[in-house]
Amino acid sequence: MKKSSTIFLFGFFSVFTAAAQETVVKGSVIDGMNHEPIPNVTITIEETLQTSQTDAEGKFSFTSNVPLGEHILKVEKRGYITKRFPIIINEGQTLEISDMMLDINVADSIDLYTITLSDDELNDDTTGGADNISGLLQSSQDVFQRTVAFEFSSSFFNMRGLDSENASVLINGIEMNKLYNGRPQWNNWGGLNDVFRNQELATNLSPSNFTFGGALGSTNTDTRASEYRKGGRITYSLSDRSYTNRAIGSYATGLMEGGWAIAIAAGKRWGEEGYQDATFYDSNAFFASVEKKINEQHSFNFTGIYAPNRRGKSSPNTQEIYDLKGIKYNEYWGYQNGEKRNSRVKEVNEPILMLNYYWKLSNKTTLQTNLGYQFGKTGNSRLDYPGGANPSAAYYQKLPSYALADPKSPDYAKAYQLEQNFLKDGQIDWNRIYDANMTNNISGLNAAYALYEDRNDDTQLTGNTILTSDITDHITINSSINYRHLKSENFAQIKDLLGAIGVLNVDSFDNIQYDLQNPNRIVGEGDRFRYNYILYAQVISGFAQAQFKYNKVDFFAALNISNTTYQREGLYQHEIYANNSLGKGEKLSFTGFGAKGGLTYKITGKHLLNFNAGYISKAPSLRNTYSNSRENHNVVKNITEEKITSVDASYIFRSSIVKAKLTGYYSKIEDANEISFYYADGLSSFEISENQTSAFVQEILHGIDKTNFGAEFGMEAQVTPTIKLKGVAALGQYTYANNPNLYLTSSSFTNVNGLDFGQAILKNYRLAGGPQTAYSLGFEYRDPDYWWFGATANIFDNTYVDISPLIRTRNFYADADGLPFNDYDPELARQLLKQEKFDDYMIVNLVGGKSWKINSYFVGFFASINNVLDVAYKTGGFEQGRNANYRTLKKDASNDIPVFGSKYWYGRGATYFLNGYIRF
Repeated sequence: MKKSSTIFLFGFFSVFTAAAQETVVKGSVIDGMNHEPIPNVTITIEETLQTSQTDAEGKFSFTSNVPLGEHILKVEKRGYITKRFPIIINEGQTLEISDMMLDINVADSIDLYTITLSDDELNDDTTGGADNISGLLQSSQDVFQRTVAFEFSSSFFNMRGLDSENASVLINGIEMNKLYNGRPQWNNWGGLNDVFRNQELATNLSPSNFTFGGALGSTNTDTRASEYRKGGRITYSLSDRSYTNRAIGSYATGLMEGGWAIAIAAGKRWGEEGYQDATFYDSNAFFASVEKKINEQHSFNFTGIYAPNRRGKSSPNTQEIYDLKGIKYNEYWGYQNGEKRNSRVKEVNEPILMLNYYWKLSNKTTLQTNLGYQFGKTGNSRLDYPGGANPSAAYYQKLPSYALADPKSPDYAKAYQLEQNFLKDGQIDWNRIYDANMTNNISGLNAAYALYEDRNDDTQLTGNTILTSDITDHITINSSINYRHLKSENFAQIKDLLGAIGVLNVDSFDNIQYDLQNPNRIVGEGDRFRYNYILYAQVISGFAQAQFKYNKVDFFAALNISNTTYQREGLYQHEIYANNSLGKGEKLSFTGFGAKGGLTYKITGKHLLNFNAGYISKAPSLRNTYSNSRENHNVVKNITEEKITSVDASYIFRSSIVKAKLTGYYSKIEDANEISFYYADGLSSFEISENQTSAFVQEILHGIDKTNFGAEFGMEAQVTPTIKLKGVAALGQYTYANNPNLYLTSSSFTNVNGLDFGQAILKNYRLAGGPQTAYSLGFEYRDPDYWWFGATANIFDNTYVDISPLIRTRNFYADADGLPFNDYDPELARQLLKQEKFDDYMIVNLVGGKSWKINSYFVGFFASINNVLDVAYKTGGFEQGRNANYRTLKKDASNDIPVFGSKYWYGRGATYFLNGYIRF
């Protein structure tokens, strides 16, 4: 028989003449160390970009439109060294390549970066990047997305100006985004990097086999026990970022006799103090996955995840405070018995249990049915001072600017005294708090101070079934039916009486009963107080998608429909809202619809064009549905579904040396809502109790439209076998697209429906949320002896402060009678309302390491230094609402140091990370 193929690889191959004269390429892939089959290996015919994935037995095949002649077959999977083989394919023959071996990559690059994504960078309500998409992108092979995840994360860059509520995060096909705010709680599985590597990422509007996704796409992590490579890993790390120590161990059996497979992991991250003062970290993590394969068609898998964690928060501060105390300053702590005690601690304790059933109906059709149950608590502690002064040393009346802003004349002596007091200490005085409570005890009074916790105790049940079927060699159908039910108990709970006898459950500021059913109740440690209610949510959704793949073009279309219902049940009867707070409120219902499609045209194997478009209508999150769920049933006025329209177009170039992608995008968000809580000064209304101009308010901004557009570019070039160059650019413009309506509610208002201030003039103001422009240039050197070094320089620009909508309403220029202030100067007003833009900055990061193979063990270490030049930079900030009208803002801005200047978050200075591991 005439020789018909040539291939350079370890293993065996043979050529058969097909009975039906079909042209077929098929084979299998095994682990080079233990010779076990490797599933989910991507096999690519490079010229045509046709791809196939190995199954559980490590097998793959190409049977349709197989190209003829000489080609390159690329074999790749994360954690292994990618291999490329020349092959020759002849018409009407089968090329079978058995037992291709992949070797473990002892310098697995994912380990260089994963650790740099700490919980506080991914999801932290106390930082300038209150939300971050990096956790979604860390599995990506695309240079732009990897750079966003690992280089831009410390600056809280949001890809396309969108946060993670616009991306679906799944584990085993079960969505993990919280119904309360739409965002994933990353630290529910924090510290389990080793077992969260098997991910399928669908970015932006690209198709996913599991879900419709959002405008930023989706990622699904597979924790099926048989999918893990047999072996173990032990890791220990040192750092000065959010924690100082990390230890993780994991082991997987692979598929054993009897059809069983087990994967386990345990980890701990801890530290007495992170980069900011008194930001302790204490996190444990446990993981177990057990699979029973009944036969080739049926398999069951159980996964349990438990990652309890506690950490101390850090405060945003005004520039005055940073100038006095530096960027590590944190107002939330003070010394108690010689140890730092943080008053604001976030604790998350939410175990996850999953049961998955895998049914292989045929060689081309699978059905995955999933059941998930999550329960537990999230708590955020803080000090209450119903009978005492504000305990924060950074309270505005304790800072020099307050004395210098004296309306009579600047008091320089007092300013100097306040400055020295702040420099000398500047922290919470825990001893004074205890003394105040002891004094009240003697006088028979209730607590002057108490430490309490805002709690969310959630119980959520999720079930779905996902069908995947290859109808033909060109067409794949995906569909799913999903159900989610949430019961969320929300309340405040006394954690520590701080030496007091009890706390009176009454609003001491306005003398209002929190619970009319139990007036003047005295509460102790462990008791609920202030607010107590339950939120119910239910989501039923369906998803269908068709993917078409041909030699010159791939395209897809997907549809999604959902019904979401919310209901609030009040357990307290609030005095101000006596008829609208207790019992169950109105049941709300929202209908969501999504449609998207995309096309990839392959000009050649190197040049491709890609187009995507989508429309998504979805229910508002629970957080943005109720105007103040702690006190009443009130719903945001004119509430409706939020709409997102998104399109993008890309040019892609791929060769053996250079990979590049240029993308342009446009997104429009409509009918969004935002709710904020703060203390406002300078309110202009006769409907505030006792004719005051100040109140603690709920600001409801509704009917918001936003426009995001820009361009993305990423390129990497393997200029030599050891040197790779990388370049990335992101240029965006994210703005408010209309003037939404704004109203305030407060228990201090005589009008229980709130104060309506009409339109907030926000159109064309920039949206906050990280830099809108970013560049990165870097290189990697990988020596054949398995040591490596890399460096990147990252430039960030166009970062803006989060503006206060209230001061851009008629409240800013009008008095309580509705007439403009007689001293109002439009030109000065424009200057006062100009949005602050932060300075641009450059961050340089270094990373390097070394790996060894010792018999059957892999040993390695790496070190990274972030922000080598120790640059001080602002990652975000917000205007305070204390100067709510023209006169108060004008007066404060005239001071050398404003009393109520914007509050900022700063990024970390120079930090390090050291990591060592053993893999076997």
